[in-house]
Amino acid sequence: MVGALQTARRREESPVAVRVLDQILVNAGQARAEMMPLCQDTGLTVVFLEVGQDVHISGGYLIDAVQEGVAAAYTEGLLRASIVEKPFSSRVNTKNNTPAVVHTEIVPGDPLRIILMPKGGGCEGMSRFTAMSPAAGRAGVTEFVLRTVEESGGNPCPPIIVGLGIGGTAEHAMYMAKHVLTRKIGESNPDPEEAEFEAELLENVNALGVGPQAVGGRATALAVHVETYPTHVTSLPVAINLQCNSARLKEAVL
Repeated sequence: MVGALQTARRREESPVAVRVLDQILVNAGQARAEMMPLCQDTGLTVVFLEVGQDVHISGGYLIDAVQEGVAAAYTEGLLRASIVEKPFSSRVNTKNNTPAVVHTEIVPGDPLRIILMPKGGGCEGMSRFTAMSPAAGRAGVTEFVLRTVEESGGNPCPPIIVGLGIGGTAEHAMYMAKHVLTRKIGESNPDPEEAEFEAELLENVNALGVGPQAVGGRATALAVHVETYPTHVTSLPVAINLQCNSARLKEAVL
């Protein structure tokens, strides 16, 4: 992420945007040196679990163990507790940032892979979904992405990473848009057509001129990541999930 920000800074033409990118990079350096969060919003914890089909987990329920780990991390690590229960009524803080949102997937073999993504509220709040007519095609998807980024402005704290899920069903498109944010910046989609679409979308997003923290400039997005899935003949589900410049990701394989 820091490397992508440094590249964006070298390419930026707006003096104001350059100053903003410099501040973001200074913040990243201080956060690393002082072991402090990049941003006070340490997010809703999203956990992707890839569980090998040959794995047997004993001694307790796996999801409970994940929740206990998150609770310990946020309390002992002095991270901000941002999760409230009863979301449309009392909204009482749970005090330890649980429960995390946990996605599980059964995979071949015997690994247990854990991917952790703290997702801040500003960028998560800019998530969008639409069910298009198949006739909308590539042009319709492009227009939806550009409109979403432009309307989001500074709310997701650009420069951002754009996660785009296309196909499947409504809930699967939303899942793909979030999951594809776990791909490292600089890694293109292995499918040549989708990789070319990612590059085209990134160029078009940066041509909007939103810029870092919406002050104007070229560095609106650092990457666009696309994930697709076959869909019904009558459908074109499209989901967008944006990640802020405080993109934090951690992975462990047991």
